[in-house]
Amino acid sequence: MHNEPSQLIGNFLPEQYKKDALLEINHNYLTSQFFDYKEIFKRIEGVVLENDFTLGKAVDDFEKRFAGIHKAEYAIGVGSGTDAIFLSLKALGIGPGDEVITPPFTFFATVGAIATTGATPVFVDIEIDGFNLNLDLIEGAITPRTRAIVPVHWAGRICDMRKLRQIADKYQLKIVEDACHAVSATRDGEFAGALSETACFSFHPLKNLNVWGDGGIILTNSLELSKRLKLLRNHGLVSRNECHEFAYNSRLDTVQAVIADYLCDKLSGITNARINNSKYLDSHLKDVPQIQLHTRMENLKEVYHLYSFLCEKRDDLSIFLRSKGIDAKIHYPTPLHLQPAASHLGYKRGDFPISERVSNQVLSLPVHEFISIEQLDFMVQSIKEFYDA
Repeated sequence: MHNEPSQLIGNFLPEQYKKDALLEINHNYLTSQFFDYKEIFKRIEGVVLENDFTLGKAVDDFEKRFAGIHKAEYAIGVGSGTDAIFLSLKALGIGPGDEVITPPFTFFATVGAIATTGATPVFVDIEIDGFNLNLDLIEGAITPRTRAIVPVHWAGRICDMRKLRQIADKYQLKIVEDACHAVSATRDGEFAGALSETACFSFHPLKNLNVWGDGGIILTNSLELSKRLKLLRNHGLVSRNECHEFAYNSRLDTVQAVIADYLCDKLSGITNARINNSKYLDSHLKDVPQIQLHTRMENLKEVYHLYSFLCEKRDDLSIFLRSKGIDAKIHYPTPLHLQPAASHLGYKRGDFPISERVSNQVLSLPVHEFISIEQLDFMVQSIKEFYDA
């Protein structure tokens, strides 16, 4: 059991940062995470001196390293996690007239990546325990136009990919994993990408492995797909003067690759801190009757991009916690089938009751590596204070 949170504030931050870090409990921890930015500047200096800005050596090095961490054959750095999903679908030939199954409880980018290929998103509801796609409902949503499934590994909890692969193979469908929350997560010892055509990751500044802007990467075990993706991310060019297909500009910036590679040195510590902090909260919140935690499974390595749970009087609790300096957030207050952008799809309130319930009751607390035991205790005490009142 790992019930003690990691004391990473003391381990990583110099004294001048500690006082400010304890004043508020925020999801945003970037000042703390990059307090050693001058070390990164030294690495970036080499990029500047070599004029190695576009698909430079640092991109190649980071791609190999990221693939190695996740036991994948190939990694293709791209401009964002959104692009990773979009380009994966395009590389698989998915476009107008096709349907792609995905959950309505996710960030806009998942569905936006599907829609911008020209394909039609088809929603399937989620499970109440874990917030991932309910695989038992997928076959009922498959039509002759269905071409792919985009599962979302919510908060770094990987879906049952073995079961999903069986369904996909039965109907000859492709799988593109939205693994933007799931850097270094596993299920049954397997990383995202092990059982799919591609797995897509984001390096947005608030992801577990993050950079100084946008960035993303695609993992695949297919040599053919990796070659196609490298074409699609770089205008379809095979050389400076030869274009095989008119495509896109979605290269992972060399400077961002330097930052991502630097943080790979810390990834194990970042991940373990989130796991330990989340387990600590679990152990202290499990007996609060107004809170419903996820069931934790021994075959899962959840990496807790978010620490989310269902709770009674969610909106009032959120306001109360924020009044105490605790950055309680709602991920997400409106499921995508009820967003204005989805109105043309014809869905209505009540079509996906679990997603709608979760959107009304979900709350997230910060659990990143700079959260101290005092802050964890304060969050627990504040929640109990609210419900006791």
